[in-house]
Amino acid sequence: MKLKQLITEARNPASTHIDTMSTINMVKTINAEDQKVAQAVAEQNETIALAIDQAAEKFADGGRLIYIGAGTSGRLGVLDATELVPTYGIEPKRAVGLIAGGKEALFTAVEGAEDSMTLGINDLQKIKLTADDIVIGVAASGRTPYVVGGLKYARRSHALTIAIACVSKSVIGQNADIAIEAIVGPEVITGSTRMKAGTAQKMILNMISTGVMIKQGKVYQNVMIDVQPTNDKLIDRASRIISETAVISLKEAQTYLRLAGNNVAVAIVMAKTGKNKIEATQLLTKYNCNVSAVLKNN
Repeated sequence: MKLKQLITEARNPASTHIDTMSTINMVKTINAEDQKVAQAVAEQNETIALAIDQAAEKFADGGRLIYIGAGTSGRLGVLDATELVPTYGIEPKRAVGLIAGGKEALFTAVEGAEDSMTLGINDLQKIKLTADDIVIGVAASGRTPYVVGGLKYARRSHALTIAIACVSKSVIGQNADIAIEAIVGPEVITGSTRMKAGTAQKMILNMISTGVMIKQGKVYQNVMIDVQPTNDKLIDRASRIISETAVISLKEAQTYLRLAGNNVAVAIVMAKTGKNKIEATQLLTKYNCNVSAVLKNN
């Protein structure tokens, strides 16, 4: 399908005269369009859940979450990969963000990079893609050559492939195991897919990566328990997490955190079961780092 035929490139009748609107009407128009995004994403809930389940299995077996995209889509993928490390305490090599044009493209446009299918393949080869990995291709138009090439190569390599687009029957979707297509409609500013399409992509990426991390035992109740207490703010956050989930005083929580070697999950298990650090660590290993499972069975 030609670019001009894509819904992401269509003109939005609701914003035809946005250049002459009052500021408040301009804001209301943008907000009204943004409200359509959540519904478009909701229509993909079952497919997103499928992606989480399959990606979680691969990740548990040692696979990596690899994001590949260009422009706004690429930056959103890099953002998601980067933030998983401090948020959930995973090794940096377990979440990789690839953007057409490399690091320079995070800050400035690299002309022509997204038009190369070969470049997408090369970037995956450089990081030694394996069948254990998960490749998430992100492209609002669903047809970016860099992403198409990457997904085709990933599929040939037997990695799990997930496509995120904002058009139906997308090219990237046709080259992925799982196609997530949130149809948000024309942008307020024609073709500016950093707006509704970008918001939809961010929402979907949030859901996938958060879901995968939950299934790795990185969350207990609704708090992050693999936060890395590397500074005063994070030590305070970790202590409050232990205090609230174990229902103990902040001072007691700080003691458990210290005894647990700054491992929040171990500290919670110690506080809730009376086990020492070694015993708590062994239980977490037995139950795949799932605190709820440990507490349920001990």
